[in-house]
Amino acid sequence: MSLFDRADFVCFVEGLAGTSLVDQWDGCVAKVGDKVFALLTDSERHLAFKVSEESFEILTSLEGVAQAPYFAKRKWVSVSPSTELTATDLEEYLVRSYRTVSGGLTRKLRRELGIED
Repeated sequence: MSLFDRADFVCFVEGLAGTSLVDQWDGCVAKVGDKVFALLTDSERHLAFKVSEESFEILTSLEGVAQAPYFAKRKWVSVSPSTELTATDLEEYLVRSYRTVSGGLTRKLRRELGIED
């Protein structure tokens, strides 16, 4: 599985509770509730997602990882297919992004979406 492949990205995101996918911003946008947690661009096949401040510092020092345009102030990274991160690493970071963003939703909405506390 490669999260840089649109079909694999969609399959992975759909496996997370309460998610939806929208074609927006020249890419495939993954949301939980109405909040964005990941994005796969159509043109360059870059993967963008939210990370912790510590992870942001570590990841942006790696080859193939940079601040995500338009999201940088909120600690988002953009990862290119040339990254040294493994598929498993990317899956884990996507799940962390999902948990971070879904954690900001109201408890009521998380329950409605089937997200475990």
